[in-house]
This record gives sequence, C-alpha cells and structure tokens, in this order.
Amino acid sequence: MVAVRSATASLLLAGALLLTGCSDDAPAAPASVVTPTSPSSPSPVPSVTPVTSVASPSPSPSPSSGAGKVVVLDPGHNGGNGAHPAEINRQVPAGRGRTKPCNTTGTATNAGYPEHAFTFDVAQRVGKALADKGIRVVYTRQDDTGVGPCVDRRAAIGNEANADAVVSIHADGSDAAGATGFHVAYSAPPLNAAQGEPSTRLAQTLRDTMRTSGFSAANYIGTNGLSGRADLAGLNLSTRPAALVECGNMRNATEAARMTTAQGRAQFAAAITAAIEAYLAS
Repeated sequence: MVAVRSATASLLLAGALLLTGCSDDAPAAPASVVTPTSPSSPSPVPSVTPVTSVASPSPSPSPSSGAGKVVVLDPGHNGGNGAHPAEINRQVPAGRGRTKPCNTTGTATNAGYPEHAFTFDVAQRVGKALADKGIRVVYTRQDDTGVGPCVDRRAAIGNEANADAVVSIHADGSDAAGATGFHVAYSAPPLNAAQGEPSTRLAQTLRDTMRTSGFSAANYIGTNGLSGRADLAGLNLSTRPAALVECGNMRNATEAARMTTAQGRAQFAAAITAAIEAYLAS
C-alpha cells in the first residue's frame, strides 16, 4: 500500500514487509455475506483468506441521501500476514506498469498495538454506521486473522461492486521526529476519469471532515492533509472514486494513545463516516 517501514520487533516474522506512509476488539461483521468473483484477476494463493462482500441491513427509518449507494471499505493489511511472508511478498500488478508485494504486515504503536487491528475495528464501525443509513457496504476482508487479500484484488473488489466510493483505512508508522497528523492519499496523476475529479473530491471531503472533527493534518507528508500518489496499487488500479486515509501516526505517543482506545477509534470512525455521507450527497 504505502512505502515500506519497520514496525515493532514483536510484529515482524522473517521476510514480512512493513508500510510507511501506511507505511486492524472490532464489532461483528454484518451477517449477510456474498463472495465476489473476478474471472480476470490472478488466482489467489491457496491459503489467502477468501474475500467476501457484505450487504447492509435494511435501510433505517430515516435513511441518508446516500441510501441505496455502494461504499467499499478497505481496512489495511490483515492479522495473518506476518505468519505468511512468502504469500504477502509475492509480486502482483500495481498499476502504471509496476509490480509490488501482494500485501504487508502494516505498522504498530511502540507498545505493539497493530495497524491491522486498528483499521479493521474502524472499518467495522464505519460500515455499521453507513449500513444503518441504508448504504450498501462491501468490505475487502471479513476478519482480522486471514492473509491478504492482495492489493490488486482489493482494487478489483471496488471495481466489481461498481462502488460509489472506495475508502481505504490505514495508519502511518513514521519515525520522523515530531511526525503527527492524518493525511489522505489519492491517485496522481489520474489514470482514468474516476481518478480525476471524483477521487480528488472524495479525498478533499475526507480531509475537510477530519479537520472539522478535530484531527490535525500531517506535518511531515503531503500538503494540507492531501497527498497525491503514483505508487499505491489500490488507487492506481481503481476505476471507481477512491481515496486512502492515513488516520494518524502510530509512532506518535499522543496519537497512539487515541488509536488504542475504543473511544478514540469511534472518533476516527465518526469522522470517516461523516465524510463518506457528505461525499455521497455532493
């Protein structure tokens, strides 16, 4: 997903990669499960966790203006990645003529709370809130114990779902002195129409809503909370409006403390939910 960086020693197993610039306790996933198919996608390695999509419950009595629309939530990494380095290190298409590792282990706080657990918890909270408004939610992974899916497959899930918005949820692991704050990545330069105005508008809406929700923009990457990227496979391969939000820096003590509490994760989820609703209504 994002550039490679070392996480705490307790998370790494031999050969596993970490993200920088991205480099998942979560509510239960909704019950109705449908397995998406992708005939054109490369066959997954045998032990990679099957990826499924989840249909939202029936609309609430007061649905939002996004009712009936489709949102794909992509919680970064997976809890089983670290135990399967050969699988997550295999090269897959990344767009722009490049390849990159299937996936990575992600980063962690200095105390060992992993990014994959944080992102899964936040994504489940966002998904429930959206589903309660009548929005159909599709997840790129259904648990925090599997392997993958690979970054190209994550992009394909959004494309196959004909998503109105695809939001990848991550947390950074920068060791830069004083590095703090969130940032939102989008594909730049765009490779198709969806990566143009729709994706930049989604990124800007996420940025603006994070700010108004009390989160500060990153002081070490991007500009004013936005970061155009050409190296992120999930964004490069998307044919739907897509953005990736790095909720904060897990190596920063203050932000780590917020991420490791249920209350803090609820705050991140509320901001991302509000941003997605605002985007769908725009």
